[in-house]
Amino acid sequence: MPKQLLFNTPSIGSWITLGHPAIAEIMAEAGFDWLTVDLEHSTITIREAEDLIRIIELKGVIPLVRLTSNSSEQIKRVMDAGAHGVVVPMVCSGDDARAAVAAVRYPPVGKRGVGLARAQGYGSSFETYKSWQESEATVVVQVEHIEAVNNLEEILTTDGVDAYIVGPYDLSGSMGIPGEFEDSKFVEAMNRIRAIAEQLKVPGGVHLIEPNPAELLRLVEQGNEFIAYSLDIRMIDISCRTGLAQVKKVCK
Repeated sequence: MPKQLLFNTPSIGSWITLGHPAIAEIMAEAGFDWLTVDLEHSTITIREAEDLIRIIELKGVIPLVRLTSNSSEQIKRVMDAGAHGVVVPMVCSGDDARAAVAAVRYPPVGKRGVGLARAQGYGSSFETYKSWQESEATVVVQVEHIEAVNNLEEILTTDGVDAYIVGPYDLSGSMGIPGEFEDSKFVEAMNRIRAIAEQLKVPGGVHLIEPNPAELLRLVEQGNEFIAYSLDIRMIDISCRTGLAQVKKVCK
């Protein structure tokens, strides 16, 4: 799937933290542009991640993987498993961004080790994959620390960085105001991120944790171009609680 389809405006995806194949299948069928398999805050294994990637891709949706850290070893494994790109947590400097890009790309552009796995057709389509990864493999950096905000220009101008996404909880936590998204310091940081990204023409956005359609629309109207709409566990939880709350009101 061509990379430009990942950055249609707006591009809306979601997060998978449950390792069951049915979750990936249901969410891929829902119409998201992309789905991110989350390895950082889940118990999903590499083996399970490969199955989820396979399902997402077969459904015509772009499979990304959010890493546990900016690890070249893990990047190599998830890319070999067939991920179309990675979401890299805690990118706080240009050096961090350059390291992530190098781990995704083969030499001479990067430093990724060459192996034959699912992504390379188990060896039958290595040349095709080598050509694909040169231009289509995607690197999304997470802006989730105030240090990243201070170094944002260097991060976003790193060759090979395609987009950014804000991690609001970690960003606010790094400022000493965890979860206080209305605090003026947090609002100022978000405005600064958006202004720099718009100036540099780098697509980006935020992760909207709670599945609130009205808030999603507001984020789109604000100009966010790359939005993660909630995640599997929050959608399940909110759906269950909302339905039961209505019934319990009537039954009291």
